[in-house]
Amino acid sequence: MKSPIPAQPGPRMKRDEALAVLARHVTDEVVVAVYQTAFDWRRIAPRDLNLYAFGAMGQASSNALGVALGRPDKRVLVFDGDGSLLMNLGTLVSIANAAPANLVHFVFQNDCYEANGSHPIPGANSVDFARIAEGAGIRFARTYSDLDALERDAKMLITQPGPAFVALKVEQGEPSPQDYEFIHSAAARATFRRALAAS
Repeated sequence: MKSPIPAQPGPRMKRDEALAVLARHVTDEVVVAVYQTAFDWRRIAPRDLNLYAFGAMGQASSNALGVALGRPDKRVLVFDGDGSLLMNLGTLVSIANAAPANLVHFVFQNDCYEANGSHPIPGANSVDFARIAEGAGIRFARTYSDLDALERDAKMLITQPGPAFVALKVEQGEPSPQDYEFIHSAAARATFRRALAAS
């Protein structure tokens, strides 16, 4: 019988505060970020190695998997949403099967489709994404809901041999500018391509 996945007790974290913790440990990794998390991440850590996955809900993890397989020398972090992951749960099986050692999948779990009116996701307040990831074959799966615990483990999580999965239970923090023109722009994608080619 598998050991239980440790869940960190405590109140939900503010999403931007959780991202700020991770930002202190991100160096030259590729970060693939989606929807509201992408806007927060751009405010907190604007960098050329950010790939913003917009317009195809559920595809951030698949995009990150492609980058991780194409550049096995480069560490890849995906900052996904729970609603987004639910659109493409099969990605967990694909990631487990491909087993990229350089991929860490963070899911920011706020139990709603925030980008689409904050309607509850199916299984809100009960779904355990870390257990789903473990069941898909991902060997390292954890859940955090406490900022101090995340601070303690952030470096370990980012450098964890992949494939790894981390669910972060969050709520909305300080609103970030929603610059869709930039996020969707060819210039943003070109900047990322140049940065990835040069790294």
